[in-house]
Amino acid sequence: MTVRLSKLERELANHCRSLAACRRCGLGADVRPIVSLARRPHVMLVGQAPGKVETGGGKAFAGRAGKTLFRWLERVGLDEVTARERIYIAAITRCYPGPSPSGRGDRVPSPAERENCASWLEDELRLVRPRLLLPVGRLAIERFLPRLPLEELIGREHEVALAGGKSIAIPLPHPSGASSWIHQGDHPALLSRALELIGARLDQLGVLRSTAARSVA
Repeated sequence: MTVRLSKLERELANHCRSLAACRRCGLGADVRPIVSLARRPHVMLVGQAPGKVETGGGKAFAGRAGKTLFRWLERVGLDEVTARERIYIAAITRCYPGPSPSGRGDRVPSPAERENCASWLEDELRLVRPRLLLPVGRLAIERFLPRLPLEELIGREHEVALAGGKSIAIPLPHPSGASSWIHQGDHPALLSRALELIGARLDQLGVLRSTAARSVA
């Protein structure tokens, strides 16, 4: 039996094949871009850059930060398998940039690397035209939202204009263990509020397998 693919599925498949072959930054033969598995998404999640675990490409958020991120999403009723199937996972840059010179965490992608990667994200925004956008971490948040303290951005919905049209953006802090933001002051409550908003939007879009989101308390 022949399965007919939609225009979006065909275009995303072609896009991801080209992305997987990208070597614009010359980071080394063993460094490959991450590629999303989703082909009929209404939601996009945009991270900062892959970590060491993702050096060879493949799935984004495959390391410790990913485990934390998917635990957050499980709090609203979305398991990792469903998240990868139904949310297009992108990033500001798609290849592991290497360790930080400080020895703590990963190196922040250079402006040149971000510029080299920018067209991939722009093309994805035009193709997917996400109704819900989830920027994760400061670098991704500042790509779409004003440069403000995270506590003024997280826990709220923001309407943003994208290459594919308007979208609702709900930012999340970076789930890396190297980030201390989540443990300070009322920040855990802001995260819970952000997850509550995300759960409601995912439910409206039919992304959750169940009809109701779980408690995020």
